[in-house]
Amino acid sequence: MPAKTLQIPTADGHADAFAAFPDRGGRHPGVLMYPDGFGIRPVLREMAGELAAHGYYVLVPNLFYRHGPTPVIELPEHIGAEARPAVFARLMPLIEAHTAERVLSDADAYLRFLTTRAEVAAGPVGVTGYCIGGLVATCTAAAHPGLVAAVAAFHAPVGADGPDALAGITAQVHFGHAESDLTPEALAELNRALDAAGVVHTSEIYPGTAHGFTMADTDAFDADGLKRHWDRLLPLLDRTLPHV
Repeated sequence: MPAKTLQIPTADGHADAFAAFPDRGGRHPGVLMYPDGFGIRPVLREMAGELAAHGYYVLVPNLFYRHGPTPVIELPEHIGAEARPAVFARLMPLIEAHTAERVLSDADAYLRFLTTRAEVAAGPVGVTGYCIGGLVATCTAAAHPGLVAAVAAFHAPVGADGPDALAGITAQVHFGHAESDLTPEALAELNRALDAAGVVHTSEIYPGTAHGFTMADTDAFDADGLKRHWDRLLPLLDRTLPHV
């Protein structure tokens, strides 16, 4: 799939990003893909390319651009148990500085940029994300009910901010939870909140998975969990976004 490095104007400067899109030309439904906390790296480029191969223009921004361009922190090729303490020591201050105000301001900029690309079809867009990116995706959908038609979050702390965080979502939703992240009781509580908010959704625990299960460059990777993720994400986007 073709890929392009981009600079997205924001209220605080420019966010570096990349886009993956089909090589057949034309216009395609737009998807904003938020990375996990480890940021843009080869595995994210591969996942964006996989999604683009199904007919989507996929925009992946650097969440922490205020702290520098990609790579914001140095990462090992494989993020295993031995590397994680040092990685998280550098990563957590960036996550803590990424306030709700920054999330919403950046979401405005990312969606404005995405929807004005010549390669992106008119109409609603999808938003997906992983770990903290899944939480950001959910916030983006809540803040842009007229624009975001589909939102998917994987191994993300959705629901942690209470039911009010789900208010305003008009998109169709899929939440894919890691078994290590959520108890069945917590899942039932979250799903009751989604029902109360009138959100059309699927929300499930992926059996046998640990936090980060979609990411092939971590110890948490689970091939069955990644496949289940595609089996849920692709039909969601297909039924909600315009294909031309």
